Amino acid sequence: MWLSRGPKASPFARLEKSLKVDVAIVGAGVSGALIADALLSTGKSVAVFDRRGPGKGSTAASTALLQFELDTPLSLLSRMVGRERAARAYWRSASAVSYLRGRIQDLGLSCGFKERSTVYLPGDVLDIKGLEREAEVRASMGLRSRFIGPQELLALTNIVGRGAILSGGSGELNPVALVAGLWRSASARGARLFAPVDVVDVSNGPRSVFLSTSEGFEVRAGHAVFATGYEPLRMVSMKGHRVMSTWAMATPPQAERLWPSRALIWEASDPYLYMRTTSDGRIVVGGCDEDFSDEKRRDALIPSKIAAIKRKLKTLLPDVETRADFAWTGSFGASSTGMPSMGVVPGARRCFAVLGYGGNGITFSTVGAQLVQRAIIGLKDPDEDLFAFTA
Repeated sequence: MWLSRGPKASPFARLEKSLKVDVAIVGAGVSGALIADALLSTGKSVAVFDRRGPGKGSTAASTALLQFELDTPLSLLSRMVGRERAARAYWRSASAVSYLRGRIQDLGLSCGFKERSTVYLPGDVLDIKGLEREAEVRASMGLRSRFIGPQELLALTNIVGRGAILSGGSGELNPVALVAGLWRSASARGARLFAPVDVVDVSNGPRSVFLSTSEGFEVRAGHAVFATGYEPLRMVSMKGHRVMSTWAMATPPQAERLWPSRALIWEASDPYLYMRTTSDGRIVVGGCDEDFSDEKRRDALIPSKIAAIKRKLKTLLPDVETRADFAWTGSFGASSTGMPSMGVVPGARRCFAVLGYGGNGITFSTVGAQLVQRAIIGLKDPDEDLFAFTA
């Protein structure tokens, strides 16, 4: 859907010679764009490489629900990693949404950002009593969440139910427009952007990282950052992570049938249904996630998955139009805790990677940009241990 208006002129060009740079970034999606922006603001020279082109991987498949809530409920995450670490993960995610909103304003990016609340419905992970406990845990840690009853739920969402958790501080945007705007800004500030370029080998020296491309060029960098989503290079371990696929659709514009609050809506289920509205009055809805096997099989499942999503949407909101103007699928990295891995690659101190975002792709991309920026300029981030790779 985000690509339906056609591609705009891209600041990316082909790589025609070897080069030297402070930081080489592999991956031109949301993560790579935000990392480049963060490093350019510190005065570093930046070169970016992507084998497809900007925004053509997972970015275009994103539904761009910018939630501070992780896929794993806070009450359950606390049992898995401890109360303090779980709270830090949620707090950092919440602050990332605010940081991203500010950066969009600073750069004057036109990407349809809107601040939204989220409504978290009961499901097979947390029933209504579990949601009440979850709301209490969140409130005890100072998060902007509270339990709402049937009447308030109906007034906000047109959904008939026993209750939900209402949270403030989330948002929505057009992910392709965000990435395009970030790359135009990066190019104007001196970043060198190259695509299509296939990086096929990486060697790590005491003072430099050397990247070799399929066309025989070499890039020498002080640091390298791999922002390649669910397609990391061999040197980046996927330990603790798996690749998932999700399916999504967008309805025709139907502004008169949308829920009053325009809140982001999702379920405490596994897999969960998620939905949002768009500026032109569509409903974007997705879910039915499952382990990724191969792209052909994933794509072949679009009709059956979209049919299931339509049925769920109709059950929740009987009065909306469920016809799909757009339908698509995409893959992403996920972890058992819902927390990503971001930071120095074990055994390669000049190399950084960001992966395993689950349903919080853009939010965690923002956190990753902050972590990598601070590490490269020699500052300790208070949460670097929270998201660090395990050796």
